[in-house]
Order: sequence, then structure tokens, then C-alpha cells
Amino acid sequence: MKRFKPFTIALFVASLVFAPLFLNTYQVDVLNSIGLYTLLALSLNLILGEAGLFNMGHAAFYAIGAYTSAILNTRYQIPILWTLPLSGLIAGLFALVVARPVVHLRGDYLLIVTIGVGEIVRIALVNDVFGLTGGANGIFSISRPKLLGFTIRQPQEFHYLIWGFVALTIFLFIRLKQSRFGRALNYLREDEVAAEGIGIDTNYYKLAVFGLGAAWAGMAGTLFAAKMTIVSPESFSFWESVMLFMIVILGGAGSITGIVVAAFLVIGLPELFREFAGARMLVFGLVMMVMMVVRPQGLLPARSQQLSPTLLKESNR
Repeated sequence: MKRFKPFTIALFVASLVFAPLFLNTYQVDVLNSIGLYTLLALSLNLILGEAGLFNMGHAAFYAIGAYTSAILNTRYQIPILWTLPLSGLIAGLFALVVARPVVHLRGDYLLIVTIGVGEIVRIALVNDVFGLTGGANGIFSISRPKLLGFTIRQPQEFHYLIWGFVALTIFLFIRLKQSRFGRALNYLREDEVAAEGIGIDTNYYKLAVFGLGAAWAGMAGTLFAAKMTIVSPESFSFWESVMLFMIVILGGAGSITGIVVAAFLVIGLPELFREFAGARMLVFGLVMMVMMVVRPQGLLPARSQQLSPTLLKESNR
């Protein structure tokens, strides 16, 4: 964020605040989708960008959060926004359970395992696990969220809820990057062996960041369920994980600003060229190939940090 002048940031924020006043309902709904994907990509960035752990099954945690909120709301009439922390907690705990036996894996081995986890969750949802998920049809009739006694119904109203949560997420994640925990994740990403050599408990940090990223994805799932009033397995396919992975890599792993920009490009641009929707996979593939050759660090890569011995020691105190 430091590379952008305060005026640029203020202009961007003002544009989002006043956008519902000038855009039609469809365009605002696209902005809401961009906001949701920004949240999910930021949560994946903790795992992939900050810690360097390949995760191609992030949609599983998104699904768990959405279904947790849907079940609690439809079966027990708990207000949907009240389920926000619980959906994050359950998604985070699930991530800890599945990550514990595989967290020692590196690179493409961990990537393959996470793909399997994502597919297992999706298939479990399709098969109506424990009779709670509604099978392939999903869960219907989720109630609209209420905030301060006001029922949120229109896309313009959801716009402020979703982007308000995005703003809070960016603020918290910037603080996290600047903390000892964030620096330890960066050391883990740059050189795991060296991080272990200075006494950093790498397994602890891997599990912690997996749990935190999954918890945030779970809370994003709550917002999705509240917005759509229906959840079904097809909303959490492998393609969703690919899209999130693409946003993080395209924007620049570890770069919050880059991820916001990439979310607008990956989610927003296809809506402008809907007549070419059939060629979406081809275009995305070509873009990723070009990016890997021309600018492998991403559009707006995070500024590299100097890992001095003093900082290394401080991060582990």
C-alpha cells in the first residue's frame, strides 16, 4: 500500500463508496462478487503468499463456512450474521485437522493433497453428508441478514456489507504482516531450513496460518450464503480454487494491493466480455503463461524485506 499515494487510495475508496449511486443493479452485483473473491484471495494469500504453502483446495473452507451458516440459519433460525464467527471457527478447525498430517509436505506434493481435500469436501456435500447438506440441490431459504435492525436485501446494501468487511480484512492483514507472526511467515516462505535453524517452529506457523486463512475463507462463505440465500456444491468446485490461486499469483504473492487489482481484472473483465465466455479458460491460460514468462513476480509484487539477524531473532521471541 505504501507505493500508492494517499490521494490514489482515497480516490479508490471514494469510488467504492459512491459506486452504488451511479451503477445499475447488475454492475453493483458484479462489484459484490469482486469483493467476495477479494476476501477469499486475501485469505489464500496468508497461506500461499505470506507462508509460501501451495493450496489449491481453498474453496473447501469457503464451502464449510457457507454450509455451516446455512445449516444453523435454516434449522435453528440463528441470524445469518451471528453465525459469522462460528463458520470461521469450524472452517479453521477443519483446516487444522486436515493439515496436521500433511503440513510437512512441500511444493507440488502439498498442492496435490489440497486438491484432493477440496474434491472430498465437494463430493461429501453432493452426497448429503449426515443428512444436513441437501445433496446436489443444496440448502434453500436462507434468511436475509440483519444489521442494526435493518434487513439487507438489495445488491446496493450488500455492497457496503461486503466491501466494509474487505476494508476490515485489509487493515487487519496489514497489521499481521508487520507483526512478529507475519515476519516469521516470510522467513518460512523464503527459506524453511534457515527458519528452523534460528529456532522458528515451522510446523506451528504452518498450522496456524492454514487455520487462520481457512477461518477467513469460512467467514467469506457466510457472506456468500447471506447474499445468495442458497448454497449448493456447484458453487464450490475446483474451478473456484483455481480462480483464487490465479488471483494471488497474478496480483503478486504477498501483495495485498496486487490481489485487490487482480480480483478486479480476473472477476470484473470477463463480465465486460461475456460474449467470449466460452473462451474464458483459453484466455486465462494464455494470460498466466505470459505472466510467468514476462513478470513471474506478479503485477504488483510485495516489496522484499531485508531479513537481518536482529529481525530474525526478534521474530522468535
